[in-house]
Amino acid sequence: MQTEEKKPRDPLRVRLKRAWGLLPHFPRTIGILRRTAPGLGLALTLVTIASGLAPAAAAYIGKLIVDAVAAAARHEGQAGARVARLVILELALMAAMTGFSRLANLLRELLRAQLGYRINLLILDKARTLELRHFEDSEFYDKMQRARREASVRPLSMLTGMLAVGQNALTIGSYALLLWRLSPWTVLLLVAAGFPAFIAEARLSGQSFRLWTWRAPEARKLDYLEWVLTRDAFVKEVKIFGLADLFVDRYQKLFQKFYSEDRALALKRFAIGLVLSAVGLLAFYGCYLWMADRASQAQISLGDLTLYVAAFRQGQGAFQAVLGAVSGLYEDGLFMSNLFAFLDMESQGERSRVIPARTLPMGAPQPLELRSVGFRYAGKESWALKGIDLTIAPGEMLALCGDNGAGKTTLVQLLMRLHDPTEGEIRYGGIDLRDFDPADLRRRIAVVFQDFVRYQFSAAENIGLGHVPAIEDLARIEQAARASGADAVAQGLPKGYQTMLGGWFEAGQELSTGQWQKIATARAFMRDAEILILDEPTAALDAEAEHELIERFKKLAQGRTAIVISHRFSTVRLADRIALLRGGQVEELGTHAELLARDGRYAHLFRLQAAGYLDDSGLGQGGASDPGLPQPGAPLRRRGESA
Repeated sequence: MQTEEKKPRDPLRVRLKRAWGLLPHFPRTIGILRRTAPGLGLALTLVTIASGLAPAAAAYIGKLIVDAVAAAARHEGQAGARVARLVILELALMAAMTGFSRLANLLRELLRAQLGYRINLLILDKARTLELRHFEDSEFYDKMQRARREASVRPLSMLTGMLAVGQNALTIGSYALLLWRLSPWTVLLLVAAGFPAFIAEARLSGQSFRLWTWRAPEARKLDYLEWVLTRDAFVKEVKIFGLADLFVDRYQKLFQKFYSEDRALALKRFAIGLVLSAVGLLAFYGCYLWMADRASQAQISLGDLTLYVAAFRQGQGAFQAVLGAVSGLYEDGLFMSNLFAFLDMESQGERSRVIPARTLPMGAPQPLELRSVGFRYAGKESWALKGIDLTIAPGEMLALCGDNGAGKTTLVQLLMRLHDPTEGEIRYGGIDLRDFDPADLRRRIAVVFQDFVRYQFSAAENIGLGHVPAIEDLARIEQAARASGADAVAQGLPKGYQTMLGGWFEAGQELSTGQWQKIATARAFMRDAEILILDEPTAALDAEAEHELIERFKKLAQGRTAIVISHRFSTVRLADRIALLRGGQVEELGTHAELLARDGRYAHLFRLQAAGYLDDSGLGQGGASDPGLPQPGAPLRRRGESA
């Protein structure tokens, strides 16, 4: 990570251009505020205007009180009664100012809650429109982290900053009118004394933003280490391998690195602020001495001196507040640029190429054709898939097998249009998948991923999520559970289908990996899908559960197109055809018997795996047509596994 000390400072022209480029973010941010809570925003604006005018009014009343007291001391007329009226008037004004301050705080708190929700909703809405490729890109996560970490509070900060500028500008303007008649040049001094602070604060704000932006990847590492040390999915390995000390040490080193950078910037801000505050203080007391001398010579009244002291001191503070608010607006604009950069990310894949999107009648499976399909991940030179020509007939079960990294899962992701082919085309019912509405296409597909999600919801919801319109239909949920074997899992839970699963929430019940997989399979079985996809469906199951699941899957797959990815040849051999992928290409294609007879790589891999199994009659007692191999339909067991 690059640090501020190592990075050369940008020329003034570049910094001004960057600041000018932030201007469009202001109306866009105001638009978000207007759509979120227009009434609260208007009320806060009106309160701010009143708060901006009140200090000058209070200072002027203070001057009148001092002059009235001086007149009363000289026993002039009704000066005593006038003092009482003015004090009561000032009391009313101060009470109003207190009320304005409290009301402004209340309005800001209400706005903060609504804006935080609104911004997070915008981020979530954007995230659901992005493609899988975005989530596979580390730079994307950096952008999303920058958007989420600060932008939820920056819109309110920007509004508060703009209102602060307006409020203090009103205060300064009213003070300037009061001071001008006493000494015009002190008004100019007021401006001059505060301007260096603005320049310094703007520069420090830019440094703070750049420092925060550069560290985003390492900030994700900090979050990840915290996640690993506090989540149940990692605790077993953390304890068994003794990883806690290592991870805590890395966490501490990253934190200390961030702290040292923040400390250096804070010290710089402190030192500069101290010097510039001293400049402002000297300017104030120089003018104070001059005005006191004038009052001692009766050139101005004591009330004028009091007014001058209050107006100059508070006006100087208001001017510095304006400059600080402008600097803060610059920083807010920088952070909002992160949010808008995320919201403006291009996403062309999650839509149809044609309008209106093409479609087919629902219910009946269609031919699935891959024509010279190739795919290469962004930023990669090697091809994940190349030259795939494959036709899957309606109602056919196709098994995909091969080494890790052969392209099996990538191929399935293309079929679900989580990616688009780099070259070639995929057609379903004669229509290019890119011409479907993605939601329409995916409604036709049910899938169980190898890395299926374990939702921290109830068992019924975990299953019902497979078809959201039926998530409250318990009868349909139970039917899907029976089809997958998950009904036995649900019946063994304390509250049946209403039991909360997982360990994140109170009364949650953790399941074994095999039980979770049955729940995930039931989720896929919720759909009346035209295409069924199982990605390593038996990886977490024992031999008996594997055989049971495949039999259930075959029954469910009748009349549907089915695609199974598996390393277990006891599963693969039950498919109508088998495609062996190697290096992103289809190396062999045929039935189980055909591929064995060809005696190629499929046969080699099958014999390697079969050597670890026994059939019911003992080792090496396969049939004559398949010597030494398990017979079709026979349940398989690993060596040493009892019958």
